[in-house]
Amino acid sequence: MTRGVLLLNLGSPDSTETDDVRTYLRQFLGDPRVLDMPAWKRKPLVDLIITPFRAPKSAEAYKKVWTDQGSPLLVYSDQVRDMLRERIDLPVEVGMRYGNPSTESAIRALMARGVEEIFLIPLYPQYAMSSYETAVAHAQEILEEIAPEIKLVVQPPFYDDPDYIDALITVAKPYLEEDFDHMLFSYHGVPERHVKATDPSGCYCLRIADCCERKNPAHSFCYRHQCFATTKAFVKKAKIPDGKWSVSFQSRLGSDPWLTPFTDQQLERFPSKNIKRLVIISPAFVADCLETIEELGMEGKEEFLAAGGKEYRLVPCLNDHPQWVDLLQRFVSDYLDGALTV
Repeated sequence: MTRGVLLLNLGSPDSTETDDVRTYLRQFLGDPRVLDMPAWKRKPLVDLIITPFRAPKSAEAYKKVWTDQGSPLLVYSDQVRDMLRERIDLPVEVGMRYGNPSTESAIRALMARGVEEIFLIPLYPQYAMSSYETAVAHAQEILEEIAPEIKLVVQPPFYDDPDYIDALITVAKPYLEEDFDHMLFSYHGVPERHVKATDPSGCYCLRIADCCERKNPAHSFCYRHQCFATTKAFVKKAKIPDGKWSVSFQSRLGSDPWLTPFTDQQLERFPSKNIKRLVIISPAFVADCLETIEELGMEGKEEFLAAGGKEYRLVPCLNDHPQWVDLLQRFVSDYLDGALTV
């Protein structure tokens, strides 16, 4: 059987031009797993209200992070793809849930190599319906339409994988070797309703006290629990004392309840709590992108310093670090050894 590997991430606009950003935002926000509302309500909201006002602002933000090679997210994804290709004897392609290269184009590239089974690695450590779930579902839908005979094997979320935690710690180590008052783990935010929607029981997540602390089958699909699990595994292994770290959530949209506390509000409060030297890390992202470089690295730093902070150190994402590629290579080895099933 001929096999191939598909790496899937979120995506970026084709350029920093407002029209391209507008197209990207319409595709992203038009996803019912991102804005989970009826199409008749979602489409006019996205097309007539959100996108016209958000696209110019987002375009300016993308200009701040864009490189000569293009979007940082895509640049790092391509580099990791090339590094993995050198290590394994399987075709490897990169696809994006939104924008280009599309998931379909990546699947067709694998089909052109005669692939009969695809090993899909969603590049999201934690499960969320607006990231991991939509990437997998979209790939499944494309295969059902254009190549139903091709089998799909999916890598589960790896939020607490020891090798993933080790890679995070390795990247963060230089930023932790200097004195710091606090380490903030900032994860991409999601609406509370998303967490409730992915709860198979429909009566556990965010419905009982300490739901993330008690062992429950819902944790396999709970973004909030998995963010906490990543953090706890990191601080335990890195030996960061209790009281010297916390979790927050960034990038909220709209007025509905989202996971709290919010990163921007925490950054403004920290200096008044005598937290003047901050290390911040974003483990929900494996590659630096708009949300890490601009939102945390620029806006977040400005907010923290304006509130009286003195030192602000942002840990980069895994990007093209060899330990990250080691982990992806191990995922492929586990797949080939039969550790994963269709």
